[in-house]
Amino acid sequence: MLTFHVISIFPEVVEHYVRESILGKAQDAGRIKVMTYNPMDYTTPRTKGALPQRVDARPYGGGPGMLLRAEPIIAAVGDAVGRKRNVGYIHFKPRAEQFSTDMASQMAQESLLSKGAVKDIVIICGRYEGVDSRIEEMFPGRVLSIGDYVLTGGEIPAMVVIDAVSRQLPGVLGDRESLEEGRVAAGKYYTRPETIVHKGTRYRIPEVLREGNHKAIEQWRKENS
Repeated sequence: MLTFHVISIFPEVVEHYVRESILGKAQDAGRIKVMTYNPMDYTTPRTKGALPQRVDARPYGGGPGMLLRAEPIIAAVGDAVGRKRNVGYIHFKPRAEQFSTDMASQMAQESLLSKGAVKDIVIICGRYEGVDSRIEEMFPGRVLSIGDYVLTGGEIPAMVVIDAVSRQLPGVLGDRESLEEGRVAAGKYYTRPETIVHKGTRYRIPEVLREGNHKAIEQWRKENS
């Protein structure tokens, strides 16, 4: 089983998503497991009776915004990893290596190896201006981007990675043919009814899909993929 450990100060964002639909069923079936750790739970007071330390702090050298402090993240990763070996780490940056389906498939296949398999992936989600860069040095791994844009946090990229990798694992989709990237898929899709009337105009599905000629349908899908 592949376990994703998500380090985030907003764990409920991830928890809600992974409980639903295919990912929820995959967890119930023991195909994957998603665990969350909130660095705010590791901000212990420095002295007895004092308020907890902040999870963020101003960057050295000045500049706008705040950075997530290293110590709470280190403690959260420690709880996630324990004495596990062959752990993979994922960090996010807008201008890093682009995450792809091929990469998701590779991660999934690596988890299935009999020796040296990465069964635990720790995903560290930044917020504000990011995370203290020493975290990336302490826990070296993949530094990824899901697109050429900036988000307010790493939770959405984390969910993208979990979703994309999980669906590549045997049994998660139930049928390997459900993997769109592994078959010819059209750019247009239709379902019943055959005709829909909207504002006086009749919208019908293409004739080729109604004739039942599988060879012609396959050719139509290639042309419209």
